[in-house]
Amino acid sequence: MTKAAGQLSCLYLLVICLPTIASAAIFDVKKFGATGHKNDDAQPAIQKALDACAAAGGGTVSLPRGEYSSGTLRLRSHVHFRVESGAILYAITNENAFPYGEVTSKAALLAGENLEDLRIEGAGIIDGQAEYDWRLDDFEKGFEHKTIMEKLGKPVLRSVPKGYPSRQSWPHLLWLANCKDIEVTGIHFLHSPSWSIALYACERAKFENLYIYTSLKEAVWADGIDLDGCKGVLVNNCTIETGDDCVAFVSQDSWGPAKICEQVVVTNCRLSSASAAIKFSEGNRVAIRDIRVVDSLFNNVNRGLALNNTLGGAISNIVFSNLVINCSRGDWFWAGDGQPFRLRITRLSEFSADKPAASEPAPGTIKNITIQNVIAHAKGSSLFHGHAESWLDGIRLENIKLYVSTDPTAPFDIAENALDFRHAKNVQVKNVEVRWEQPALKAWKSAVSVDDASEVEISGLVARGAWPEERAPAVLLKQVNGATLRDCRAAEGTQTFLEVKGAKSQDIMLETNELSRAATPYHLGDEVAPNAVKILRHPALQ
Repeated sequence: MTKAAGQLSCLYLLVICLPTIASAAIFDVKKFGATGHKNDDAQPAIQKALDACAAAGGGTVSLPRGEYSSGTLRLRSHVHFRVESGAILYAITNENAFPYGEVTSKAALLAGENLEDLRIEGAGIIDGQAEYDWRLDDFEKGFEHKTIMEKLGKPVLRSVPKGYPSRQSWPHLLWLANCKDIEVTGIHFLHSPSWSIALYACERAKFENLYIYTSLKEAVWADGIDLDGCKGVLVNNCTIETGDDCVAFVSQDSWGPAKICEQVVVTNCRLSSASAAIKFSEGNRVAIRDIRVVDSLFNNVNRGLALNNTLGGAISNIVFSNLVINCSRGDWFWAGDGQPFRLRITRLSEFSADKPAASEPAPGTIKNITIQNVIAHAKGSSLFHGHAESWLDGIRLENIKLYVSTDPTAPFDIAENALDFRHAKNVQVKNVEVRWEQPALKAWKSAVSVDDASEVEISGLVARGAWPEERAPAVLLKQVNGATLRDCRAAEGTQTFLEVKGAKSQDIMLETNELSRAATPYHLGDEVAPNAVKILRHPALQ
């Protein structure tokens, strides 16, 4: 070995050993007075251990086997908090045990601000002891599902956290702000009454081998992992089963100035949710960008991918790849309709009359979104809806098998088209197969519907309209300026493969499609110019 190589090896060993040296000191909470009995308040003892560990320059605070009940614990830099196998840390049910200052949403069991080198680890359990009541809803406004339920004469019974609305706050299990170099591994986070894990303006965080659970039936507002204005985050090999969203991206100003949420990877995860597996929050004031969600299973989800934009921010450069999405319908008070994909730009005033439109920012943007290599079982229409003032731009779907069926036990089903695009440009639908399955819904229409769009490319599509005996085409283009259908194939039972509507529709090209199974390859509405559709290299249709 050369001298230089030896020096490098010594330096490498020093670097990789630094965390071990820093965390070598063990601070057992029982030595600071914790009993390990659930009925005893362990907060003072655990906090003393955390403070002593920090004063010593760092180390590990250990919760050995036992049951510990606590209010807010203030984490410290260079302190590793370890919940050993057989140990359970409970959040005390008394609201007063979680002081939060002026911002109620800062309440947390484990809390930290402006920290670095923070590790939370172990094979133990952190339990929020959430409880819920069921009551008739009297506060949800502008919610389409509630309106439908009322029109059907159905009771709008729903769950709410116990103590709502008189109680002011419910604690997160972990809340961090402006922290760097965070690692959370191995822990079971259970029954959080609020977002289980919430980060604001944090950098370089890793969540690995976690199990996060809240009730899919009751746990409203109890997300899995919420990242607000964070940068450089990895969520790997986690199982998250939550009533509300599993992983949410946010760019909001609730805990400080709104910041960009960026450079996040979610991989090798198993997600289940009564709301959304992956959620891009409506609370996006600046931007959410450069996100990858890959190699994961979404099972029993009300929505697979939900990208919402309501407060004027930007969503861009997002990749979803190698996913299996199995959708189920949640109760009426959960957002979503059993949809694998839902992208939507809106204004807040379109949901609430309380906020005048003049005070709102312009509609936000959703741009450069890739969804590829997906097998999805849907219970509702997948929506790709831009805004009349801000179109979706650069939406790409590739290598997708989409199976659509209904849920006969649901009180209502508003599905129509399998893939529904509106106010969009630069859209690619490549190598997509749509299959209509049993149980079926009479209201189903087209496999792909595109309304008010431009520069649309559909290639390698295999599909038909939902009902062979009805007129609904496999593909409906309405008010579309510039579209190409290439190498598509009409499935067995197709009546009309393509229908073009709207006086603005023009420059529609058909190229080398296999439409012999369609009774009518294409149909033009009366308002469409006769030369709107051009046929290229397709002898059977010339």
